[in-house]
Amino acid sequence: MAIHETIKKSIPDALRAHDEVKLRTLRSLVTAMTNEVVAKKRKPDEFLTDDEALAVIKRSVNQHKDSIEQFTKASRMDLVEPEQAELAILEAYLPAMMNRDEIMTVAKAKMVELGVSGKADAGKFTGALMKELKGKADGADVKAVVDSLLS
Repeated sequence: MAIHETIKKSIPDALRAHDEVKLRTLRSLVTAMTNEVVAKKRKPDEFLTDDEALAVIKRSVNQHKDSIEQFTKASRMDLVEPEQAELAILEAYLPAMMNRDEIMTVAKAKMVELGVSGKADAGKFTGALMKELKGKADGADVKAVVDSLLS
């Protein structure tokens, strides 16, 4: 079953469980996915592919992380907690991300493969690494690993 379809079918379960946070989060996500379907000039009752659905989820995760950061800077802890709760629900639908040690292993192999020698090759190296680790690793972690290898 596609991710979009799974999320849509999870709404009644959240409703029966009286889990308001999960219900609100899933409804918001389904709305974003439906908007994406319409933006792609397809019928609103169609489902997104898994890659498209993951892109929507990642976008929503990034928005929540940004909101948490902004609310924390503004000392609005009353707004941080609901955002963190929603973020946890959203992250459950994402595949597990690689940690920095795993990224380092792949990066070292890629570095040898591409013959990267210094900071001048950083852009090419990062691009190739991101392409290989697409959907498996966080971009900020990849950048940190590249910076540590090239410094």
